[in-house]
Amino acid sequence: MMERMRKAILHLGSNKESREQHLADALHSIEKRIGSLAKESSIYETEPWGEKEQMAFLNIAVEVHTKLMPHSMLQEINAIENELGRTRDKKWGSRTIDIDILFIENEVIKDERLTIPHPFIEKRNFVMVPLNEIVPDLIHPNLNKKISQLLKESDDTCMVKLWNSTTNKEKPA
Repeated sequence: MMERMRKAILHLGSNKESREQHLADALHSIEKRIGSLAKESSIYETEPWGEKEQMAFLNIAVEVHTKLMPHSMLQEINAIENELGRTRDKKWGSRTIDIDILFIENEVIKDERLTIPHPFIEKRNFVMVPLNEIVPDLIHPNLNKKISQLLKESDDTCMVKLWNSTTNKEKPA
């Protein structure tokens, strides 16, 4: 029996060292370990959320076609984060890479290890803006609203701006 492909939407963020390179490395690992990249948003530079006294983040949303089951995907994501130097020493702290599973089709999962859809999507413009770029008509299964509508209704005031890698050169670490 063939395993069926699922569409998963992931969100990636980095605010340490060579942020753009960390995103590129993570996308390469996602393609190798999780599945093919079907859609990719632009890169956005965003104000830190939660812990304000740190470098701005670069964020991106991607749609991945995968055969992995949700918990297996989470396991692979954790391995990728670890390989790319992610440490979890402070909530909302600086990180080389953060990869979150936002959606896996219409699935709703809530257990001790995984919550899908990811909680607070609609409260965070750094997630909503790149997400709206690639899947504006996706309906949030818990809120029963399109991503474009949730973004319009958002009251998050954190800065989110398009990142242009040719004009915003980062110094290598």
